[in-house]
Amino acid sequence: MGTVAVIDHPLVQHKLTLMRRKDTSTNDFRRLLDEISILMAYDVLRDIPMHEVTIETPLESTRANVIDGKKLVFAAVLRAGAGIADGMLTVVPGARVGHIGLYRDPKTMVVVEYYFKMPSELSERDVVIVDPLLATGHSAVAAIDRIKEHSPKSIKFVCLLTCPEGIEVLHRAHPDVPIFTAGVDRELDDNGFIRPGLGDAGDRIFGTA
Repeated sequence: MGTVAVIDHPLVQHKLTLMRRKDTSTNDFRRLLDEISILMAYDVLRDIPMHEVTIETPLESTRANVIDGKKLVFAAVLRAGAGIADGMLTVVPGARVGHIGLYRDPKTMVVVEYYFKMPSELSERDVVIVDPLLATGHSAVAAIDRIKEHSPKSIKFVCLLTCPEGIEVLHRAHPDVPIFTAGVDRELDDNGFIRPGLGDAGDRIFGTA
């Protein structure tokens, strides 16, 4: 099985708790999602490649490290993944953004792709797939399958919450893709919701509940 990194920083856990509360407003949920995404980015991007450049400080010339944000792609699983991507763009504004539109057919339960748009030359880029919830795992697997067709340098999967069932499905299909999350909840219920969870992330972000 692949790796699961639980980001347990107190600030991340505090904001996740506030997001879980059913009486958290749409506006507050959106703001908290932005904040927690920024905080999670520090761990998710800990090993992002760097290179040296020459700069002028007020006192002298020196060599210093910078990242090449243009080589990084945040791939947002629509619709809710866009909220995480927006937060992470705050700290890496030079990153590229891709979008994957997926939905589950209510009759066949098969994941259907309705949109796919990624930056060019994906083979030269590191891809971070973002989606607030890793529940059944089927959408995550479909997203990774599709991105792997373009042979990126690396892939990571980032979510706010997951559960043992979702982790097992993703890592059975893609054991090489690490998962970064703020929490691993108890279980998946019969309707495919994470328990105790935080509800439907898309509905809470966009106020469509």
